[in-house]
Amino acid sequence: MWEYLRMLKSKKKNNKEIIINEEGLETRVAVLEEGKMEGFYVERASEDRIVGSIFKGKIQNIEDSLQAAFVDIGMRKNAFIHYWDMIPEDAARLEAEEGVSRARGSRKKKYAPGEMVKKFPVGSEIVVQVTKGAIGTKGPRVTANLSVPGRYLVMMPGSRLKGVSKKIDDGKERERLKKVLARLPAPPELGLIVRTAGAGARQISFARDTRALVETWKEIERGIREMPAPCRLYQEPALVERVVRDSLTEDIDRIVIDDKEEFNRIKELVSKISRRGRNRIKLYDGHVPIFEHFDVERQLESAFQRKVWLKSGGYLIFDETEALVAIDVNTGRHKGGKTQEEAILEVNLEAADEVARQLRLRNVGGLVVIDFIDMKSRRHQNSVYRTLKEAVKRDKARTNVLPVSELGLIEMTRQRAEESIRSANFSDCPYCKGRGKVKSALSMSVEIQRRLAQIMRTQKKSDDLALRITVNPSVLDRLRSEDEDMLVDLENKYSAHLAFVSDPNMHVEQFKIIQPNTNEELYPAGSAQE
Repeated sequence: MWEYLRMLKSKKKNNKEIIINEEGLETRVAVLEEGKMEGFYVERASEDRIVGSIFKGKIQNIEDSLQAAFVDIGMRKNAFIHYWDMIPEDAARLEAEEGVSRARGSRKKKYAPGEMVKKFPVGSEIVVQVTKGAIGTKGPRVTANLSVPGRYLVMMPGSRLKGVSKKIDDGKERERLKKVLARLPAPPELGLIVRTAGAGARQISFARDTRALVETWKEIERGIREMPAPCRLYQEPALVERVVRDSLTEDIDRIVIDDKEEFNRIKELVSKISRRGRNRIKLYDGHVPIFEHFDVERQLESAFQRKVWLKSGGYLIFDETEALVAIDVNTGRHKGGKTQEEAILEVNLEAADEVARQLRLRNVGGLVVIDFIDMKSRRHQNSVYRTLKEAVKRDKARTNVLPVSELGLIEMTRQRAEESIRSANFSDCPYCKGRGKVKSALSMSVEIQRRLAQIMRTQKKSDDLALRITVNPSVLDRLRSEDEDMLVDLENKYSAHLAFVSDPNMHVEQFKIIQPNTNEELYPAGSAQE
């Protein structure tokens, strides 16, 4: 408890911290900077995360028209792989000859019809790694260019590439790291890349990381030789371990965990990596839930709303579709700036930073179109573009940002490896079926009158033609208050009697029409919604 009290006193001094909420069904991780949430990750015990996993699979189908193959990796859906991702030797050769980055996927060599069938006949085995999980109706995306991340290094079997992350831009440090790489005890067939976390790390740390990666590769090789396809050869560790491995850098003040068992496990794990890092792992034992204590819960609620307010008074509107993410920037209540142009620039610059943050938090990917407030000045447009480019550099996912278009839009792409937080946590509303809107009372009144006229035209004219219509209360209010005269005209025209009944349990887009004397249902409830 005293440790916890000391932690509370020092809370304001910390700059960057990782908050971990461990629960039975779900693990949540928030990365905070000065108390503001800059990253959010969630993993559920019932879900099998396959991104990063390595499989021994079987070729199920070769499609020359798609320049791709489908691979059975033991999942419900076959995995998809491009031809240019099927031969790791080609990737290594291109890396050596042209300096092409494996991550960019730019090795799009065109293969002749039948060429890949000869190399990979149906039923043949192939070792692949998942780069993108199954999203919606699509199966996972895989590649034969394998990579296994460690604490300071990324191992790439089949590649002889030895290099340093481009994010380490200090010239002297890059030269030091290249010399360290040359002395590491790694087999020549294993490529190695120094990760950003490796900046400033000692050679002994790299050597320890290399030994662990080589052991991992030996286990994978053993599985390739001995296990029947399809099977999993390697799986990325659980969320908390991944976050600690990837995020425990010198600028992290502490990692706070609310589960004692996980706290002990992570502390033991970190002690193998860094003795100093071990002291930054803290156990939270307060009575208030950890995410509430660190104000994460409130930030989560506001972060995933469709409308996101900016400090300046402007706001963003996020619309996530299957094809793209559309973001609209508005001035809202903003009144700053000496001129209108300056006020617009202020909101757009703040919006650019917030857009980059929101993309990370929501984990949305694919094509993103941002409609900033119109700027006449090309200088202002370039300023917003540069701000967005700089802001997305913090994103671990690959991004590509284009300059402001003639229509005043900025288009960008963000790597999508898994479903967005919204897709993973929400299902389509059973009421509106995911549209976000339902038909108005006016629209329903028009539809009901149209259906009544159709039914009454087909009925034999008689003095006792009576119909009972059951509708949602909001629709009935409209019928009584504004459309009563039209309904009376309808009764007179067809010599009928209409009785309306409200049912609060009925969908606003549903109604049913019954002939009381025969109890025949002339229009079933729910048909209108179909």
